[in-house]
Amino acid sequence: MSFRINTNVDALSAYYSLAKTNKEASVAQLRIATGKRINQVADDTSGFNIGKSLEGKISVMKAAQNNVSGAKNMLSTAEGALLSLSDLLVKIEGKLSDATNPTADRASIAADIKSMAQELTGILGSTKYNNTSLLTGGGDAEGGFVFQVGNAYTDKMTLDFASAIATSIANGFNNGLSNLLNVTGSSVTNSATVATLEANVSTLKASVQTALGKIGNFVQRLDIREETLNVSISNATASVSRLFDADAAMEQLNATRGSILGQAATSMLSQLNMAPQQVLSLFK
Repeated sequence: MSFRINTNVDALSAYYSLAKTNKEASVAQLRIATGKRINQVADDTSGFNIGKSLEGKISVMKAAQNNVSGAKNMLSTAEGALLSLSDLLVKIEGKLSDATNPTADRASIAADIKSMAQELTGILGSTKYNNTSLLTGGGDAEGGFVFQVGNAYTDKMTLDFASAIATSIANGFNNGLSNLLNVTGSSVTNSATVATLEANVSTLKASVQTALGKIGNFVQRLDIREETLNVSISNATASVSRLFDADAAMEQLNATRGSILGQAATSMLSQLNMAPQQVLSLFK
């Protein structure tokens, strides 16, 4: 210890140590209060930039996750409608088979076929998801519905399950639907006409089955995408947590250490601040 009284170097050193200790304790206490390791960019500039970049990717992936759910819901709606179409076509096939019976009431059979054909038309036109037609042409159904299903804007999936149906509807659904709509009792008495109608129904069924097969494949792919996104979001979130979240136990230790050191430094600063008074004894 020196005996200089104009500048108390020892007290200044104790003061700077106290200021540093208090700052460290304050940082630890703030991290405990907020639960975050990075409360301002200066705490960890590179970590902050990386974490914010990851948060942006997580946001995009969550949006893609919602897109996948929306796509699956849309496919489910289309699948239900197509299954109804398939059931109606099977029933029409049965009616056409009944028409080959010369004792059958062919006028009633024709009326049943026409009625079911009208239902086919109704289902094709009314099947919508969020006011978007799923099975008729002139829109997305013809070219395919496009969804972003990954963490990049270019990572998209085109669901063209109904493209064949939507395109051929503009041409009368291979003329099969229009033939069924115009069926009469006299037409089903003609074996050649019945054969044509049966061929029409077979063509319609093939188109519906193709669409259903595509829906099944798309749902499988979307399930894989959903699982991949879940894993990616989980891993990215864990990385953000490691960067931003505070270790509460460690910060509590740091805060306690800082508190003890702060009290000790305050006591020493007080004593060192009074030390130059010893010089007064030289003037007695």
